[in-house]
Amino acid sequence: MITAWKGRHRSVSGHQGAYDMREIVNAILYQGRTGCQWAYLPQKSATYYYFATWRDDGTDQVIHELLRRQVRERARRSEDPALVVLDTQSVHVAAGAPADTSGHDPAKRVPGRTLGIDVEIVARDPQIKRFVPQPKRWRVEQTYGTLILHRRLVRDYEHHPSSSVSRVYWAMTHVMTRRLTGANTPPPGARHRRSQHEHPVVARSPGTAGASGPGPCRRPP
Repeated sequence: MITAWKGRHRSVSGHQGAYDMREIVNAILYQGRTGCQWAYLPQKSATYYYFATWRDDGTDQVIHELLRRQVRERARRSEDPALVVLDTQSVHVAAGAPADTSGHDPAKRVPGRTLGIDVEIVARDPQIKRFVPQPKRWRVEQTYGTLILHRRLVRDYEHHPSSSVSRVYWAMTHVMTRRLTGANTPPPGARHRRSQHEHPVVARSPGTAGASGPGPCRRPP
């Protein structure tokens, strides 16, 4: 998918670029998982360029859709779901979020993004005092728990809602690739060999020559 995209977007000079697209994807997934800020990436990093480009032309959604179909096919389900369950989650916005794209949740008393979507609320049985997961609706809460493992989604740090949406697509892309490959997330504190295939490396531009180590979260000078 990424290789085909790269072939369709050749530069004017015909140069294919100095960066491995696999490493670019690894860097985007790594940043989403760890919550590393753009300012702590190597200066003039190519990672943001491809993140913004794929966000604007919808490549992140195409990748997500292809993986979604594969996951459903492996689970022996139809390609398109027959039921959609919606829920809302109040996510705090960062201090730099524009006021025209954020609002205030009066119930939870937190600032967040405004969606403007009308939904039909699924009410709980008032006779039951204890907590009881609602059928099907609990799947949404389970998805929230999975997404919140990606620290970039703990708070809405993006200035543009389109970047926030792209972050969710990449997070689910990360989840689905692990489902398809059977890979597990390394436990906290585990030490792994830093090789080309085991540790994501943030692509550096020629302006950052001389930088050493994995350093995707190293603060720039």
